[in-house]
Amino acid sequence: MHLYALTLQKASCIYQAVHGNFSGTKQQEILVGRGKTLELLRADPNTGKLHSVVSKEVCGLIRSIQPVRLTGSTKDYIVVGADSGRITILEYNPAKNVFEKIHQETFGKSGCRRIVPGQYMAVDPKGRAIMIGAVEKQKLVYILNRDAAARLTISSPLEAHKAHTLVYDIVGVDVGFENPMFACLELDYEEADNDPTGEKAQIAQQMLTFYELDLGLNHVVRKYSEPLEDTANLLIRVPGGSDGPSGILVCCENYLLYKNFGDQPDLRCPIPRRKNDLDDAERSMLFVCSATHKTKHMFFFLLQTEQGDLFKVTLESEEDVVTEIRIKYFDTVAVAAGLCVLRTGFLFCASEFGNHYLYQIAHLGDDDEEPEFSSAMPLEEGETFFFAPRPLKNLVLVDELESLSPIMSAHISDLANEDTPQLYLACGRGPRSSLRVLRHGLEVTEMAVSELPGNPNAVWTVKTNAAGYPHPPTEEFMSLYRGLLTATLVLSLERRWKRSRTPVSLGPHPPWLASRLGDDALSRYTQKWIRHIKS
Repeated sequence: MHLYALTLQKASCIYQAVHGNFSGTKQQEILVGRGKTLELLRADPNTGKLHSVVSKEVCGLIRSIQPVRLTGSTKDYIVVGADSGRITILEYNPAKNVFEKIHQETFGKSGCRRIVPGQYMAVDPKGRAIMIGAVEKQKLVYILNRDAAARLTISSPLEAHKAHTLVYDIVGVDVGFENPMFACLELDYEEADNDPTGEKAQIAQQMLTFYELDLGLNHVVRKYSEPLEDTANLLIRVPGGSDGPSGILVCCENYLLYKNFGDQPDLRCPIPRRKNDLDDAERSMLFVCSATHKTKHMFFFLLQTEQGDLFKVTLESEEDVVTEIRIKYFDTVAVAAGLCVLRTGFLFCASEFGNHYLYQIAHLGDDDEEPEFSSAMPLEEGETFFFAPRPLKNLVLVDELESLSPIMSAHISDLANEDTPQLYLACGRGPRSSLRVLRHGLEVTEMAVSELPGNPNAVWTVKTNAAGYPHPPTEEFMSLYRGLLTATLVLSLERRWKRSRTPVSLGPHPPWLASRLGDDALSRYTQKWIRHIKS
């Protein structure tokens, strides 16, 4: 038994979405967090339809999820940060179709607290370490390894705390097989907190800080920190080692920055805006979601703005030094809480509001006439690029998962005159909002009909024997307690109801229950008797 709480209809909204090879095969799956439910989805490569593989209630609130793969492995583990004050590593077992707990380490109190880690999580691309951070102050680093039996092991936590610091995002930097490194968006509020005039709060700057895990000394150090001119909200890892130039993309207000160590200069590219936009022209533009697609020969990023516009971002480099950021309008979809690009050419969009969508990437947008913008193009300070939004061109919708989130209003009434009231919901936001009608219960399929000699007072269903003699093992009997209080009638279901035994006398005591007992036998329980009826 796993009965802790029974949810009749699980939540349809998705807060986190990641992808990986969780089943150990070459096929990629999508892992989504639905608040208190962890669900594994798989897209059919032929039809493109999404179906649920397994869904599990975690009896808590999922705050962050990340896939992690050890070096040389072909399977991804699942790292979960929840409101339990623990970090949990799960493995999907395809034979049992369950999530199995590999490790569970406690580091703080339960609940979504600002100083308890779990809100932010980042993994080293080589699967050697995990950083889990809180909204304020605390950050912990765990080292992953293998034991003699090739089973995953986890170390004690290493602290990387910094007092009076707010965290906006954490990402693992791809440095190959050098010491693992993590980049954090931080804001030191100590001076602003001690200034009663509020002047320090007005000039407070975000800091981009790099933390390095020294595997030899088993210690975490703050390697580098620099202030950012523009307010940032999102960090994106750039493939490194043999796959790319490494570094990170920093998504700031109205700008996209590229940063790296060494002789690499910072690159800055404005975020394009819509032509004749109806929104406030002074409103800043932000990237809110991203997805990375990487192959052996190339990689690119899909970045989404607050208006739902997708941009394809590529980096031009010479001898591992990035020289140019190129950004091009790709398509417009619903604003997403998570984007996943699969190797099979699918793009999964977990929408913040409304239904979730699965798209087929028909074109990469390299050969169309859409203008391409670059960080090398000369622009005056404050100027930006403009583009014209259009209907879908590079994406083709192949499947859709219904979602009622968010429900803005609800009304219960029998407007359809069905004797049972319907539930009318106003869902969604803006042009993607909808009015939905929910009806109670499930439709009933009529399998067989048979006239009875009287009105039954009680009905029981009794399964047949496991061996299937003299009836198939999937067949069920229905015992009827007749209204004249004289006999019990036993029926069997094939294509129609038929009488399988002669009526059994009840005597003066009517039965309370009928069930199977032994091989192909029925038992009836009365106030004073237990009757065993064989065929």
